[in-house]
Amino acid sequence: MELLKMQYEPHALPARTLLDTDPALCRLMDPSIQPAVLERFLIEWMARAVYMTEPVDGWIRRTGQRCIELGMEKLGKQLITHAKSETGHHLMTLEDARVLVEHWNARYSPQLSMEELVAQAPTGSMREYRQIHDETIEGPFPVGQIAIEREVGYLAVYFGPRLVKQVETVLGQEVAGKLTFLNEHVAVDVGHTLLNEKMLEEAITRSPEQGRIYAETGARAMTAYIHFLGECLRIAEAQVAARVMA
Repeated sequence: MELLKMQYEPHALPARTLLDTDPALCRLMDPSIQPAVLERFLIEWMARAVYMTEPVDGWIRRTGQRCIELGMEKLGKQLITHAKSETGHHLMTLEDARVLVEHWNARYSPQLSMEELVAQAPTGSMREYRQIHDETIEGPFPVGQIAIEREVGYLAVYFGPRLVKQVETVLGQEVAGKLTFLNEHVAVDVGHTLLNEKMLEEAITRSPEQGRIYAETGARAMTAYIHFLGECLRIAEAQVAARVMA
């Protein structure tokens, strides 16, 4: 993985530092966060994550097809096979949102509507996240899509366990146990990250000068996802504040 370390990793680091420095994520991880804000954040995140997650298997499959078109047949076939493991993951976010809404409605008012939450218009960062994927796949460097998966996987592996711990501490094991989407990605994305790194190393070996392009593409997507989490938190903060004032 020497080429990955030299040609890719340095250009991915600035976005990764946001996981420790982004103001919204720092508020999210603050030990003094209001329990209602954290719980409402989880609901907003899971309800909106359907939009972010539903296209994933198609993105990976299309990337595989584009790689084959560009002469990277082995890499393309790996991606098409890998895409099958991502099918239906958005259903986990839907189920988590439903269970979290039920838990919220049993304790707070006014009641939340699962249907209304899922039907909300996408935020700016949500649209940007999808656009980065589509532009990368259809553009001249579709391998950048692998970098997107690698960096978002890093977010899950690095930040995910900390968020689970925060939920356990602030909301208890009962709520933490309802986060099947987050818990699964914390567990399985270690393996996915290794696979993505192997594929990136292969692609960079073929074209070392493109390592920076791949890394910057992944960094853009990670940054958009971090902004998405921040938007979910700000919505939660506003909703809880409005409920208190009502």
